[in-house]
Amino acid sequence: MQEHTIHGLTEKQAEQSRNTHGSNRLTSRAKQGFFKQLLTNFGDPIIKVLLCALALNLLFLFRNHDWYESVGIAIAVFLATFVSTLSEYGSEAAFEKLQEEACGITCRVYRNGHLRALPLDDIVVGDVVSLQSGERIPADGILTDGCLQVDQSALNGESEETEKCAGVQDEVPSLTSRSHVFRGSVINSGSGCMKVTAVGDHTLYGGVADALQEETRESPLKVRLAGLAKTLSVIGFIAAIAVGLADLFYNLVVVNQYQWDDIVRCIRDIPHLCNTVLHALTLAITVLVVAVPEGLPMMITVVLSSNMKRMLSQHVLVRKLVGIETSGSITMLFTDKTGTLTEGKPKVSVFAAADGTLYPDANALRVQKPLWKAVRDSCLYNNESTISGGEILGGNTTDRALLSYIHDRHPFPSDAQIIRRIPFDSDRKWSATEIRTRKKRQAVTFYKGAPDRLLSCCDRYMSSDGTILSLDGYSRNLIKELEDKAMRVVLLAFDNSPIRDTPNGLILLGLVGLRDDVRAQVRKAVTDVKSAGIQTVMITGDSKETATVIARSAGFFKNQSEEVGSILTGEELARLSDDEVRARLPRLAVIARALPGDKSRLVRLAQESGYVVGMTGDGVNDAPAMKKADVSFAMGSGTEVAKQAGDIVILDDNFASIAKAILFGRTIFKSIRKFIVFQLTMNFCAVGISVIGPFIGIDSPVTVMQMLWVNIIMDTLAGLAFAGEPPLPEYMTEPPKRRDEPILNRYMLSQILLTGVFTIGLSVTFLTWDWSKLLFRYHIHPVYWMTAFFTFFIFCGICNSFNARTTRLNLLSHLHRNPGFAVIMVTVTIVQLLLIYFGGALFRAAPLTLQEILIVFLFAALVIPFDILRKCLLRLCHRHGRL
Repeated sequence: MQEHTIHGLTEKQAEQSRNTHGSNRLTSRAKQGFFKQLLTNFGDPIIKVLLCALALNLLFLFRNHDWYESVGIAIAVFLATFVSTLSEYGSEAAFEKLQEEACGITCRVYRNGHLRALPLDDIVVGDVVSLQSGERIPADGILTDGCLQVDQSALNGESEETEKCAGVQDEVPSLTSRSHVFRGSVINSGSGCMKVTAVGDHTLYGGVADALQEETRESPLKVRLAGLAKTLSVIGFIAAIAVGLADLFYNLVVVNQYQWDDIVRCIRDIPHLCNTVLHALTLAITVLVVAVPEGLPMMITVVLSSNMKRMLSQHVLVRKLVGIETSGSITMLFTDKTGTLTEGKPKVSVFAAADGTLYPDANALRVQKPLWKAVRDSCLYNNESTISGGEILGGNTTDRALLSYIHDRHPFPSDAQIIRRIPFDSDRKWSATEIRTRKKRQAVTFYKGAPDRLLSCCDRYMSSDGTILSLDGYSRNLIKELEDKAMRVVLLAFDNSPIRDTPNGLILLGLVGLRDDVRAQVRKAVTDVKSAGIQTVMITGDSKETATVIARSAGFFKNQSEEVGSILTGEELARLSDDEVRARLPRLAVIARALPGDKSRLVRLAQESGYVVGMTGDGVNDAPAMKKADVSFAMGSGTEVAKQAGDIVILDDNFASIAKAILFGRTIFKSIRKFIVFQLTMNFCAVGISVIGPFIGIDSPVTVMQMLWVNIIMDTLAGLAFAGEPPLPEYMTEPPKRRDEPILNRYMLSQILLTGVFTIGLSVTFLTWDWSKLLFRYHIHPVYWMTAFFTFFIFCGICNSFNARTTRLNLLSHLHRNPGFAVIMVTVTIVQLLLIYFGGALFRAAPLTLQEILIVFLFAALVIPFDILRKCLLRLCHRHGRL
């Protein structure tokens, strides 16, 4: 390359090009600020219902001066939204990280006839950029000089390099073009110059960055919560209306003996009538507030946050809280191959000597000293990689793999001098290096390359003991066997003569089989994920044959019949219409020769078909599809762009950790459902008692302050208790939940209604039977009796929390794995006892004796055998096919 012949653009021409084609900086959309994000989170479905309840409650604040409930709701709303905003803020950091990386890069550009170092953002269309090994290509362009070995894995997912050479005529710029290079690719070897043809957003890399900014659809949890909010709103309004009418009926008809035709008396008592109606409205609003689970938003935030810390100990870093629960709802998982299912670093899997002996590792070959020395020297000298500080640098993946194969702690021989090299060329498909030892001064040339080019040039081979024998009728079956095992085969040979442009009479050393191996635990992890009812699809840029072998090794197929119709190439996919792809989705398992657009298209079509889609990846090429997916998993060793685009980062790059994330996600959804059962049962009981209370002569069975304790403090503590529920392997045997599956299912509704009705029945019994008044000193003062009822109501809730946490008959099942649950429930009990003795008039409480407390507890504990009976009956009905 003659540098003095390259003039490049002038500063004026560069400015004109920037005005015409734009700069090399990637544009970004305005990011939502913290407070705007905080306001947006107030649009959460459950939060909206709470805000309506708060507004209605405030309307009657100045009449009854019961400001505690309003303050409690306001605190619950604020805490839930604030914590959620803190965890969600910065969700667009993927694009910002991309910009940050770009700003720190400089490149060498010809301007005004001089080679200058310029920031990447200053590159314009028409610039001539000097490129060298190890550099990252700064823009899209065409090579004008030199030959490069380019790693495009960040753009297409392929682990093999692509050769780019100047002077090759390509019709359309593409990743397979021989002369076009693309921003984000890494130069493994070679040098040259490129003329920039596209910058910034117009590059292929820029299209990837732009896709990172697209809005994603709502998470399954948010969809389900919206449905729950609608259901609870309807139930709450119905309950409020029922309570209001019941209170009106009680006060007008039962207490004041109003008749339906007593119009004159109604007109005369308008002030009293207004007070009665206002009292009914106040009670109705109170019931509406009680019916809404204000502890739910906070509980969801707590359960997601606490499990985020637990998952970190399992090498799973959660960036976006909602991603945890969404992972448990996945029905289709698209996974990258390179670096995700495989190690991402091709290495020598086997060495096949010319006599057919297979050596699985270098230690086995090292025993055969003459052959080992020849193989070692071939891999060492005919190689563009180097070793510095124990680390292998430079060269392409083949060179690095060969050098790693022979590398050990012993020093390499240094008595040879490299005389001449012939670099690898994609047309020639081989490379050669001539060396001369200082002692013997004898020329030796080592050759390596494709067997189909070099095998015919060999007429002899070296046996294991170093003897040179005639090579007659060498079978190519071994080559095919290695290729069928997803290995790339490289032939090694040498000649005791100077290097030749047309080799012949070579001595065959053997065949090297290189493979990007499947990770050790991937097969079991894939099996676990598939057993969870999740369809897993591998997307790769490799050939169909290689992809099929990798898929088999990873456990995607149980038998060959499952392979039929489940493997497509990118070309085959492009020929299919969207409807045809949707029809193929249920059987799809492998996409070979795929590009980033294919991944995004598959994610979109799967979502349109009703799937909850997960996507794994580690490269820039994976980022757009990861952003579109419902939940995305980035590998910890992957690019920063992929990690920032992902909802969850798998720190140990282990596909098995994805299975753990799915299990945690399912556990979290189970915990949310358990809490909802617990809280709605309590709220149902509170509403029921409020409705029935006036008819049995008790205006306020549970006061507003007591309800505050039930709805805010106790529910928050209960949220912490359920947040610690352990992930059980049995959850991975259940089919995944539909995206729009209601949170409240038939089992939950039956538990809420039956247990709630039974608890209400116990409450009415307590309030109407004369023996309860005798037991709890009603004749001394009614406050003792009402305190006992308040304690009974709380104890019922504690007992029901144990009923809600498991579907098993053994209520203590797996409780040792969630010791916090027992601690919190004991704490609730202690606080309740403190309220009895120190709550006073604020909580309408008076001290009870130990005997009275024991009687209250035993009476409340009746909900436990009742719920066990309910579970037994449901199991019996299910066994006989009635449910």
